[in-house]
Amino acid sequence: MANDRELELPGLAELPYTSVINGFRVRPGLFQVKGAMAVPGGVSFTVQSSFGTACELCLFHRKEQEPYAVLPFPEDCRIGNTFSMLVFGLDIDEFEYAYRMDGPYEPSRGLIFDKSKYLLDPYARAVTGQSIWGIPKAFGSAYHARVVEDVFDWGGYRDHRVPFQDMVIYETHVRGFTKHPSSGVKHPGTFEGLLEKLPYLLELGVNTIELMPIFEFDEMAGSRTVDGHQLVDYWGYNTVCFYSPNTSYTAAVEYNHEGTELKKLIRTLNANGIDVILDVVFNHTAEGNELGPCFSFKGLDNNVYYMLTPDGKYYNFSGVGNTLNCNHPIVREFILDCLRHWVIEYRVDGFRFDLASILGRDEDGRPLAKPPLLESLAFDPILGHVKLIAEAWDAGGLYQVGSFPSWNRWAEWNGKYRDDLRRFLKGDEGTAYAAVQRICGSLDLYPPGYRQNASVNFLTCHDGFTLYDLYAYNEKHNEANGWNNTDGANDNNSWNCGAEGETDNPQVLTLRDRMRKNAFAVLMASRGAVMFPAGDEFCNTQFGNNNPYCQDNEISWLDWDRLKEHQDLFRFVSAMIEFRKHHPVVRKQTGPAHCGWPDISLHNGIAWNGEITGLTRQIGILFCGRNESDTEDDGVFLAINAHWESHWQELPVLPEGYSWKLEADTSDEKPEDPVRPFDGKGLEIAARSVAIFSITNR
Repeated sequence: MANDRELELPGLAELPYTSVINGFRVRPGLFQVKGAMAVPGGVSFTVQSSFGTACELCLFHRKEQEPYAVLPFPEDCRIGNTFSMLVFGLDIDEFEYAYRMDGPYEPSRGLIFDKSKYLLDPYARAVTGQSIWGIPKAFGSAYHARVVEDVFDWGGYRDHRVPFQDMVIYETHVRGFTKHPSSGVKHPGTFEGLLEKLPYLLELGVNTIELMPIFEFDEMAGSRTVDGHQLVDYWGYNTVCFYSPNTSYTAAVEYNHEGTELKKLIRTLNANGIDVILDVVFNHTAEGNELGPCFSFKGLDNNVYYMLTPDGKYYNFSGVGNTLNCNHPIVREFILDCLRHWVIEYRVDGFRFDLASILGRDEDGRPLAKPPLLESLAFDPILGHVKLIAEAWDAGGLYQVGSFPSWNRWAEWNGKYRDDLRRFLKGDEGTAYAAVQRICGSLDLYPPGYRQNASVNFLTCHDGFTLYDLYAYNEKHNEANGWNNTDGANDNNSWNCGAEGETDNPQVLTLRDRMRKNAFAVLMASRGAVMFPAGDEFCNTQFGNNNPYCQDNEISWLDWDRLKEHQDLFRFVSAMIEFRKHHPVVRKQTGPAHCGWPDISLHNGIAWNGEITGLTRQIGILFCGRNESDTEDDGVFLAINAHWESHWQELPVLPEGYSWKLEADTSDEKPEDPVRPFDGKGLEIAARSVAIFSITNR
């Protein structure tokens, strides 16, 4: 299948060259096509620099450190701040490339040009020397790029995506998902290995996969040894190149066809009804601060791409050294180009933006009322249907949950849902009112019409305790990270249920099992999209480590043997996902119920009791409306008892022809047996448990 971009360039091979440089015929390239692109007869190379005075293209043989050819860009290959040169006679299989940029060296102004440094093309579709995980890169901080030929056939692709409020998002680390020997896949730690688990994903019932960073990053950058164990950049939140997929996540080496395995994964997941969202990191890069390496942006235009202080140092709103200057026109255009690339070339269905509040700061770090970048993303035609999800805070103290600039296009990781529900479910006093708000869609944060489809509800994610650890540890245990347990959050709102860490106390184990089921039951019965990290459904543990960003080992890898040990929880989670899919009133407001009941009503202990006192630890919420066919009433009653004593929950009297059905009861310790019967009028809700009822006309 020919590359579409080649089809637009007929007869280019016959164009005359204008210069001969070091034996290569060259002419002005495709100035509006950024990066390197193969064309009939050669390759066009385009790079930009606002302050660079001269540029060289360096060609390398594969795996060699010194270039076999250096081609200065002639004067006729520069227009404005863009250098573009078409080099004839290049075979993309036989070379790698980088740039060298000359210009002023005035650090106080943020200008640090060094014509001796090899610079990675920011638009590179593939980075060399990265394909083997855990091996120090041969050239240190000097990265080379490859030209990629796109031959992937998407077949009968259709632009179909799961509606926002229907999303059940499964946050997944590509390597950690199958790297553990217990995964049983042929290609552990890869895109192919993840695809091998497709039957499992379908059985679980999730319909959206959110992949933690899969852009090219160098896991060995900053690697260190602690207690004899090598620690690396496992999570990948230090991007080397934003256009390139991580080649160490592929089962096969894909020279000059990088991305094929990832595209196959996305195409297959989509074909099975599963959308793919990428976790993207546009708040900083792997170049760090003034002590960090210079391998790309710094050498091309340091004072354009990064937020700098008046004396040329780096603002650090990301917490890891530098901050991208996202609202500079050049950087804004780069980010837009990049996201379009992933939507067009990889057909991704959405993006989750790490520390997204940085994307709304100006060049001095001040929050903007209407950030140009966020507005551009909201209204970009190519991005028109993709999900835009913000982690609406940053390391500089800006917290915008409920106030992130939206244009009714941006959704948010609802950190307040996480915090409020964690406190309520463990029985904290005075948290019931906040819990009701979060379960009902956080209407105080996202008013209907103005901020619809905005709340991504979650209780756990990659950053923090797993669900198992949330109810097994009161304190973080991050000693293995080598920072004397000073890293990671301290305000976890966790509860060990009576014993810290592993225990054989049967009462503690029973309570922990119930608390995990409570969490999943409430999450799946909350309005808005829902998300949980891979492994929570079978009690994945990080052994109390709430910040395993550097742990490429059993601390972070999913132990699939735990799926066998915790089948009860897996079946419960799968059943709750299926229940959510069959009851639209849980996910969203539907048509008004025939019986005339409101869309949402409170019944705290007694039917139609909406009173919430500071001591309330019991909640009853009724969602009511129409079913999917819009012909009959659909109702779901969520009864939560976060108290350490049991409490009676009365149910509203139903119209004639309808009855209540008990769908789930987390106090049931024998899930293989039917849930306990009730008289249809109410139920004694056991201590620290959740019950879910539905309206049926049968």
